Amino acid sequence: MMNYFFSLGLLMFLISLMSLISRFKQILSMLLSLEMIILSVFILAASTTYMKNSEGSFLLIFLCLAVCEGALGLSILISISRQYGNTFIHSTSLL
Repeated sequence: MMNYFFSLGLLMFLISLMSLISRFKQILSMLLSLEMIILSVFILAASTTYMKNSEGSFLLIFLCLAVCEGALGLSILISISRQYGNTFIHSTSLL
């Protein structure tokens, strides 16, 4: 059963990585792809933790950091949207 979740995590990671590479125009689609990568890494870590019968307290810390990353990404997206008027990458000079 856990082999299924491990395979699901790997498949989600590869799909989200391809999505991140192919949707490089808007910041929102990149943030969604990054969130899917974080979720797939969480599924991989949870299935590995369950297979090894170890304690999963670090999974809670990982989830808290993922939520903070999402909130920070959305706040940066709102800031860019207010400053430049859109969320396209080619119209902003972030460097």
